[in-house]
Amino acid sequence: MIPFLHLGPLSIPTFGLMVAIGLLVAAYVLQADFERRGTKADAFLVIGIAGLTGIAGARLYHVLEPELRPEFFAHPWPLLISRYGFAWFGGLLGGFLALLVLARREKIPLLEFLDACASAACVGYAIGRIGCLLSGDGDYGIPTSLPWGMSFPNGVMPTTDRVHPTPVYEFLAWM
Repeated sequence: MIPFLHLGPLSIPTFGLMVAIGLLVAAYVLQADFERRGTKADAFLVIGIAGLTGIAGARLYHVLEPELRPEFFAHPWPLLISRYGFAWFGGLLGGFLALLVLARREKIPLLEFLDACASAACVGYAIGRIGCLLSGDGDYGIPTSLPWGMSFPNGVMPTTDRVHPTPVYEFLAWM
């Protein structure tokens, strides 16, 4: 796997790069949906706010998980600014709360707004999961002997066992 792209003195985490690409593609998908519906909202602003709020929620949820809670309350800043550790559910909660506020701000009926955002969220999440695969961040599945099983010896969370590539499964399901 490729946890980082090294461009001269610059190290770019592949997970972060794919999340950024996912947000950009989601904004284009949402803009197309807004245009189809005749909605005047700015999709790039919506995705930017919801995406950043989702990332913050994912981070906060992760550092407040029971195994990290004592360390977080003792020394919060190192955990908050670390490159590693995001919890899917926290991202969902943070992004969803942002969408509730944005729907009201844009004066678009909530269900119509959420319906428009759903496709963009699926595409963005699917692309972000490729970042998980590239970085080998440890969210792969159980060991398998199936021909598509993968090992992640150079991942952020390495394993030499052949395991189910759950990021690939989720990419396919979300797309």
